[in-house]
Amino acid sequence: MKRLSILLLALAFPVAAAAATATAHQGHQMAAHKADAPKTLTGELVDTGCYLGHGARGEKHVECATKCISGGMPMGLLTSDGTLYLLTMNHDNADPYNELKTMAGKMVSVTGMVMTRSGMKGIEAASYKVAETAAK
Repeated sequence: MKRLSILLLALAFPVAAAAATATAHQGHQMAAHKADAPKTLTGELVDTGCYLGHGARGEKHVECATKCISGGMPMGLLTSDGTLYLLTMNHDNADPYNELKTMAGKMVSVTGMVMTRSGMKGIEAASYKVAETAAK
């Protein structure tokens, strides 16, 4: 009987852990969908490392920014009022985010949920289009 109890307990633990993980992930997704309606923001796509480090942006920085982004540097959307939004990936469709990785230095309009936490602003890249205004 003692062996059976130990065996049942050993089997119950992984099941409970998996259920807790699934529940936590569901809560994460639900929280993202409770936000306001999606918004469209327009600005220059920058690599956050070089922009924050030394203000690098624009056509002169495209080659470096493309290399930094392809190496894993986070992307940002720098709006005309100087606000920098961290671009995040849409959990249901990563394609727009991944396509934006090739748009360094270009003016783009990104549509998605706008978020702010602890002073950091971000926008989930649900869709995008190339904007008509050229980067400076």
